[in-house]
Amino acid sequence: MHTSGLGREGENRAAAALEAAGMRIIARNIRSRTGEIDIVALEGEVIVFVEVKAWSVYQFEALEYSIDRRKQRRIIETAKYFLASHREYNSMAVRFDVVFVGPHAITHLASAFMEGV
Repeated sequence: MHTSGLGREGENRAAAALEAAGMRIIARNIRSRTGEIDIVALEGEVIVFVEVKAWSVYQFEALEYSIDRRKQRRIIETAKYFLASHREYNSMAVRFDVVFVGPHAITHLASAFMEGV
């Protein structure tokens, strides 16, 4: 499967897993000049920005390092862009999660990173 197909399938599986866990998906593939966010979801009074990492051959530990500070900053800046254009969510708490999707497992890391002050 091509990388884009693997990523799209991973995002679909991640979205299904998040919904099964009680989250409500409100947006997907949000793009701004600073970056992209794969999934935006609501969990109670928390808006959750989710980065999805899908893989077929890499080890889970290697994928953890693929979300470095630069990638985190791009996600955070894109989240700010989303919130600026969707002001109805501005009063909510914000969380950044990562979902790793492999051939046989899905791992959800809630609060995987935070915005530095």
